[in-house]
Amino acid sequence: MEHEITLVVNGATRRVEVPARRLLSDCLRHDLGLTGTHVGCEHGVCGCCTVLLDGRPVRSCLTFAVTVDGQEITTVEGLAREGATREGGGSERPSRIHEAEAMDTALSPVQRAFAECHGLQCGFCTPGFLCTVTAFLRENPAPSDDEIVEGIAGNLCRCTGYQNIVKAVHRAAELLAEER
Repeated sequence: MEHEITLVVNGATRRVEVPARRLLSDCLRHDLGLTGTHVGCEHGVCGCCTVLLDGRPVRSCLTFAVTVDGQEITTVEGLAREGATREGGGSERPSRIHEAEAMDTALSPVQRAFAECHGLQCGFCTPGFLCTVTAFLRENPAPSDDEIVEGIAGNLCRCTGYQNIVKAVHRAAELLAEER
C-alpha cells in the first residue's frame, strides 16, 4: 500500500507516494533523485546517510519516510546557497559542468572548509559529515578539538585519520563567525 507524503526537501515542497516501509534514504535517492545522501552500512552506524530533519542530524537509513511527513529535510544538496545550481530560474536542467561551476561559488561555509582543508578523500562519507557538522556548529560555534571529536563520533571515515576533518570543522567555525 502506497502512502502520499509531503516533505519540504531543501526548501522545496515535494509530494511523493511511498510504501510504508520505504526508508527516507531510499525515498531521497530513488524517489526524489537526490543521490548525494549515501548509504554505507544500512544499520545507522557509519553516518554516511545523515541528513538534517528540522535542523537535527538523523540517520536516513533508519528512518521510515512516512514518519517524516510534513517535516523539513536538508540533504547535502541543500547545504549550498539557494539558487546555486540554477541560473535565471529556468526549468531547463543545466549541464553538469555548468552546475559544478555554479556550485563552486555558492558552497556553504562548512562545504568550503572541507574543500580548503582537504577534509575528504574518497568522498563517500562526506555528505554525512557535512550535515552533521552543519548542525553541530549551530549548537557549538567555537568548539575545541575534543568537542569536535565527540561531535563527529557518529560518522565514520575509512580513508582518513580525521585530522583534516577536525581542521575543516575549525575552519568552518571561523568562516561562520566571519558571516555573523
